[in-house]
Amino acid sequence: MNDSALITTGLPIALAIIMFGLGLSLTPADFGRVARSPKAITVALGLQILVLPAIAFGLVVAFDVDPLLAVGVMLLAASPGGTTANLFSHLFRGDVALNITLTAVNSVLAAVTIPLITNFAIAYFAADGQLGLQLGKILQVLAVVLVPVAIGMFVRHRAPRFAARADKPVRIFSILVLVVVAVGALIGERDNLAEYVRQIGLVTALFCLASLTLGYAGARLLRLDRGQAIASSMEVGIHNTTVALTIALSVLGSTEVAIPAAVYSVIMYLFAPAFGYAVTRRHREE
Repeated sequence: MNDSALITTGLPIALAIIMFGLGLSLTPADFGRVARSPKAITVALGLQILVLPAIAFGLVVAFDVDPLLAVGVMLLAASPGGTTANLFSHLFRGDVALNITLTAVNSVLAAVTIPLITNFAIAYFAADGQLGLQLGKILQVLAVVLVPVAIGMFVRHRAPRFAARADKPVRIFSILVLVVVAVGALIGERDNLAEYVRQIGLVTALFCLASLTLGYAGARLLRLDRGQAIASSMEVGIHNTTVALTIALSVLGSTEVAIPAAVYSVIMYLFAPAFGYAVTRRHREE
């Protein structure tokens, strides 16, 4: 699977299209809102950039996860929030504007945080020379994460009608790519799948639950309103697993590193709506 042209060439192109679509949904004003909601932004980003990698590290160490799978969990933790967080936030009456701002900021920060956290994980768990994000690969991450977003924002500025028309097709394309790549990664490792699920099924489930819960509870503890807390929960809990899958398969060249993101991409779509329903129902009862 790793040697397939679909993975080495097609997947980065597909991710570039997805990130271009993300750029089409953003404007400079989305970044400007950071100054108007500094507390909410700081809480969500602090949880996502600092706390989640620490939790992921603790889980893989506690469960003695295989080194390459451990790197995959850390890569997942470093990946930014997914644009689907905006949809779930809308469904459960979260602050969607906050989600959009967090997505915008995350798309920039991910170009730095992903190489840092992934290289740390490789050095700690798999320091045998078989993996590594050297300068060339880091530039590749920058190219597929940051550059398409900037181009998409420029296109939206110059052609807003085109950006509006392209939004829905790109979102559908994003979901299809995620499904195909996640299923492909799981099939590619089907002989070892039962063992992988035994090792990281519970880890990814706990990580997803912790992400959603911390995103909400952390925001409420710091006195953010319910809408902001739901937005924080969805942004922190719903990762852009397509980014993690692309880096694992086409940059690091490891299907095993991709397995945690593939498993998480299934779990998060089960846990996120259940969590959102539970929080919304509790609010109605109160």
